[in-house]
Amino acid sequence: MLIFNHFFKTKVSNAVNIDIERLLPHRDAMKLVNKIVKVDEHMAITESVVTKNWPLIEKNNVNCLVLIELVAQTSAVCIGWKELVDNQEDVGGKGWLVGIKSASFFTGGIPLNTHIMTETYINFTMDNYTEIRGESKAGNVVLGKIILQVLKNII
Repeated sequence: MLIFNHFFKTKVSNAVNIDIERLLPHRDAMKLVNKIVKVDEHMAITESVVTKNWPLIEKNNVNCLVLIELVAQTSAVCIGWKELVDNQEDVGGKGWLVGIKSASFFTGGIPLNTHIMTETYINFTMDNYTEIRGESKAGNVVLGKIILQVLKNII
């Protein structure tokens, strides 16, 4: 089991001033990230609010599997930021092949209007492969911890 000693230890008060669509390939109902709270070349924190338009919604709850997508989108913010800084290139229209290395969920359903903070950190990068760990919380309650494997297209 991963230990996230530095998750949510620092208080971040202002959002990053960048258009989310410059960093994410997701649009419309599949864009789950509402705000980028903090981002650099090693990590990202995003904020999302569960709405009735989200995938996997049933009655007034969204299935916890959606946390995988939140971690993936928050990871895309981090990787996209790094690409933007390193190459001065928007990655908003590009997608990557993503695998789930591990996922632990601590809830079944997440109610509508729940505010979710998702934080991701790059574990390591080698060539076009990156491993990222993430955690999603509602307030102080951990909803899920996920490790993703990202393969970027180099063509």
